[in-house]
Amino acid sequence: MNQKIPATVITGFLGAGKTTLIRNMLQQANGKRIALIINEFGDIGVDGELLKGCGDATCTEDDVIELSNGCICCTVADDFVPTIEKLLGRENPPDHIVIETSGLALPQPLVRAFNWPEIRTRTTIDGVVTVVDGPALADGRFAADEDRVTRQREADDSIDHETPLSELFEDQLTCADIVVISKTDAMEKGSADETVGKLQTRTRAGVQLIRSGAGGLSPDVLLGLVAGAEDDISARHEIHHHHHHHDEGDDHHDDHHHEHEHGHDEFDSFVVNMGEIADPEAFKAKVEAVIRAHDVLRVKGFLAVTGKPMRMVLQAVGPRIETYFDRPFGSDARESALVVIGMHGLDEAAIREAMV
Repeated sequence: MNQKIPATVITGFLGAGKTTLIRNMLQQANGKRIALIINEFGDIGVDGELLKGCGDATCTEDDVIELSNGCICCTVADDFVPTIEKLLGRENPPDHIVIETSGLALPQPLVRAFNWPEIRTRTTIDGVVTVVDGPALADGRFAADEDRVTRQREADDSIDHETPLSELFEDQLTCADIVVISKTDAMEKGSADETVGKLQTRTRAGVQLIRSGAGGLSPDVLLGLVAGAEDDISARHEIHHHHHHHDEGDDHHDDHHHEHEHGHDEFDSFVVNMGEIADPEAFKAKVEAVIRAHDVLRVKGFLAVTGKPMRMVLQAVGPRIETYFDRPFGSDARESALVVIGMHGLDEAAIREAMV
């Protein structure tokens, strides 16, 4: 039985100390191969710096992936799930996946994404780590440079610019398994104690609060929590959703917000079996119409195209459909089969009728 690959989500406002925490973690990995997914837009070139700090055969350029198409919880289908699938599908997959999110990306939708059918049997959230700036918090601020956080907000059109930082901060705390109070070596002991005490009243029972200085924390402290956060999302509820909902008159049809706009994480999936497809382009148009009519999130599988010896791979993420021929059918039956995935409540009968 294959063991799930653990993933750690690290969140916190820009400048809180996430990158320093991760760099130290990589330096102390002791042979553990850690893949890093970065979604923090303020740290330009952070991947190169992290690699310089790693300098180990277990930490290569291919192990650092930057997602820069917007807030990660709004690009789950487009970027995040396919990236995780690629990591899991490697010949030598990583021992652990670390995801550095933008502090403006809600951790809760990302946690729910681990229930997507493509990845839920192969990976699990080992823990959610929220990093807070100790000295800033002691001074009544959420970040050392709140203006910088504001500029980061204004640069990302996918997020709500009006939600108070206090609510984003509460969501980070609510979702955490560990809260790391950074830069405590620059604080007076009494101030640090008071800050930790206040945070204890704002986190869930059992959440660890750990002080950290310039030396960082050992991977043994941050990894191996076995939290299974994706199975515990109801205890990590966010205050409310902070993302723009498109106006009804908006021509841009966005299929990739459903996992957090619907407010639950249940998925339906089923297989549609068909014979040969005579006209692939016409069939693609039919699939696209089905996706738009039924808010289907993913379609993936293989088609047998009349007169073609090779099978055609079809993958759809929202309304975007890609096809290519991958290998001959050989002795396999010339049949077409597609997996359809969507939020709970898909009209399976209507979708089958429309496709076949």
